[in-house]
Amino acid sequence: MSKAPIVLAVDTPDLETAVQWVKATQDSVSVFKLGLEFFLTFGADGVKAIKDVTDSDIFLDLKLHDIPHTVSGATKAVAHLAPKYLTVHASGGAAMISAAVEAAPSTHITGVTILTSLSEDDVTAIGFSANALSSAVGLATLATNAGAGAIVCSPLEISAIRTVIGSDPIIITPGVRPADSAKNDDQVRTMTPRAAIEAGASLVVIGRPITQSWSQGAGAMRDRAAEIAADLI
Repeated sequence: MSKAPIVLAVDTPDLETAVQWVKATQDSVSVFKLGLEFFLTFGADGVKAIKDVTDSDIFLDLKLHDIPHTVSGATKAVAHLAPKYLTVHASGGAAMISAAVEAAPSTHITGVTILTSLSEDDVTAIGFSANALSSAVGLATLATNAGAGAIVCSPLEISAIRTVIGSDPIIITPGVRPADSAKNDDQVRTMTPRAAIEAGASLVVIGRPITQSWSQGAGAMRDRAAEIAADLI
């Protein structure tokens, strides 16, 4: 079976566990996402440890957000790790995004729009004048016009964003969970993985619906990843 358009969120404070998760699921998973906690804990050596055991792509989810000069320097500092995707907050503006793109031309700089943890009330409270959908579309447009090769948005914004940015940019979608999975309280705006792909997502981010199977062993985790992958291929 070929690998599915799944990004596995490798969220664990133990590096050896992370390596074992990757080994157990790499036949089904296209991309492994290493977040801010992972990178601050294990650094470049942790990223290299993951890359050593898989040929799948690496998504370095740091969500950089600062002045253009600082983001450029931070991007250069991790460019040698050759992540396929590196996130920046699209709300940092066009100049910041362009600085990241210039600093790592071989990486898909990925603009994060509106976090999936935010409700409509949260979006308003933060200070966005438009609702989550309109704000996400605007941020996705800004990011791709500034050179971002990919964007991150909730499942509910995929279709509208795809219509505006066209078919080339990659859309990565967290906030998905299989229909048989328990509710994930970290994410408010959700959808099933298949529905997200059908709406226009390129990749779907899945974490606990796969990783919680680790408690039953590597074989159970491998089987769970393959089960979810089979529905997407």
